[in-house]
Formats: sequence, structure tokens, C-alpha cells
Amino acid sequence: MSRTIEARILPTVRELGIGVTAYGVLSRGLLSSTGLQPLGTRDGRTRFPRFQEENLRRNWGLVRALEVIAKEKGATTAQLATAWVLYRGDDIIPLIGARNRQRLEESLSALDLTLTQEELAAIERAVPAEQVAGTRYAEAQMSALDSERSSGR
Repeated sequence: MSRTIEARILPTVRELGIGVTAYGVLSRGLLSSTGLQPLGTRDGRTRFPRFQEENLRRNWGLVRALEVIAKEKGATTAQLATAWVLYRGDDIIPLIGARNRQRLEESLSALDLTLTQEELAAIERAVPAEQVAGTRYAEAQMSALDSERSSGR
């Protein structure tokens, strides 16, 4: 759900012939099969702005829209999100974590998904980058990330 590298970083690394390892493509599980479940009080994700109250409610709306497209494809939201990243270019490799064998099999199945241009456009409409509510990290941490800085450095 974080796509800030698309504006400056991705064009630069492509110009230089450098590949990208995209980590966190499931947005800390928000785009997984458990993404729409309420967070427990001990869930560590609650410290991230994207998972706090109103932001989380707004993001759940985006996930639900993505879920509709995934169901039409016979896939999970995690598979669809991973396939979308794979379709962004051969120079982008999604880094997927799997806590158990079932999640690993689910993730690997994303390799078998074929997405049409219409489906890619539908995904873009379902989860527009500017509609994602909340940042990945707290403000102090965000300022330390090169991908999040507005000044060219």
C-alpha cells in the first residue's frame, strides 16, 4: 500500500539498471486473509499510523474493494496483491514472509495468477495510492526513510 518509491526512486533505479526488492507487499498483513479482522490490544501493529482507528477503518474499505476483485479471480487478497507487484516489472521482486506452510503455498500461488490490463486498472481504482490512510511508521521514523523524504537527496 506504500507506493512512494514510484515517483523518484523507481525511475532512477530503472535508469541505472538496478532491481528492487519490494518488502512488506502485504502491508503488515493488512492485505492478507486476516487483514479485515479486528486487531487485539496486544497486536504490535497498532503502533503504526496505518493501523490506528480511523485510518484502519478507511484502509479496510480499500481492502474490501480489493477482496472483491480477488474473489472474481478465485484468489485471495494476498495473492492478488503479490501478483500486482509481480506485474509492475521484471526488475521488482516481492519479498514475502510466511509464518506457516499454508501461507507459503498461498504466496507461491500468486505466481500462477494472470492479470489483464483491465484487471490491473481495476486494482488501481480499488486501491489508489493517495487513498491509503496513515503512514507506514510514526513521523519520526518516516523522516529517516529516503523513500519518504520530499527533498531530493
